[in-house]
Amino acid sequence: MKILVAVKRAVDLNVRVRVKPDGSGVDLQNVKMSMNPFDEIAVEEAVRLKEAGVATEVVAVSVGPAQAQDVLRAALAMGADRAILVKSDKPVEPLGVAKVLKAIAEKEGFDLVLLGKQAIDDDCNQTGQMLAALMDRPQATFAATMSIEEGSALVTREVDHGLETLRVALPAVVTVELGLNQPRYASLPAIMKARSKPLEEVEAASFGVDLAPRLDVLEVTAPPKRAAGELLGSVDELVARLRADPRRSLGGA
Repeated sequence: MKILVAVKRAVDLNVRVRVKPDGSGVDLQNVKMSMNPFDEIAVEEAVRLKEAGVATEVVAVSVGPAQAQDVLRAALAMGADRAILVKSDKPVEPLGVAKVLKAIAEKEGFDLVLLGKQAIDDDCNQTGQMLAALMDRPQATFAATMSIEEGSALVTREVDHGLETLRVALPAVVTVELGLNQPRYASLPAIMKARSKPLEEVEAASFGVDLAPRLDVLEVTAPPKRAAGELLGSVDELVARLRADPRRSLGGA
């Protein structure tokens, strides 16, 4: 079984994001970039399936600028066999990424495509669902546990009323959730070995798909600053304050 894992280069989880003064987007100058945490979980799950003898090959793919090589090398250090960088100097929306992933998956005949449920920079949560629709393949989203059994994937996902277990026939698309696993830290020997693993670079235009943006960003603004807390003298005073203004909460207005 061959597994394709999509990874995205995003602002590091621990970096405080700053909005550009003109409100046109997020300031990425001198900002640490890393693999999207949800995608890191997807890579870990794919590698574990290979280590268990379920998968024969794990391929990581990223759509983005040349700098995205760093997240692909990180995926290789975690245990992926090879990587593909689809180069695009312009931002690619989820639909465009889904089209590229479809072309790669169908060309090489992958049995399973794993993705993080969303990226922490845009929070779109769309690529996996769009990919499954374009490929006309079964999908399971927000996987909290997953196993491969007799040509199908058994996925348990968290829903509002509890847990839901789905069985989807392979080939399929699965998006993963926090808690599925704990991604490993790549050892120094693994990092050195990753340098010699194949990393193919191709231009996005070579796939012949329409990557034209469908969305226009009108304005990007930082969230409002949280109001300062207020110390009250007693529980009765707190209750009176809440009754006077039900919209207030312990965290502020």
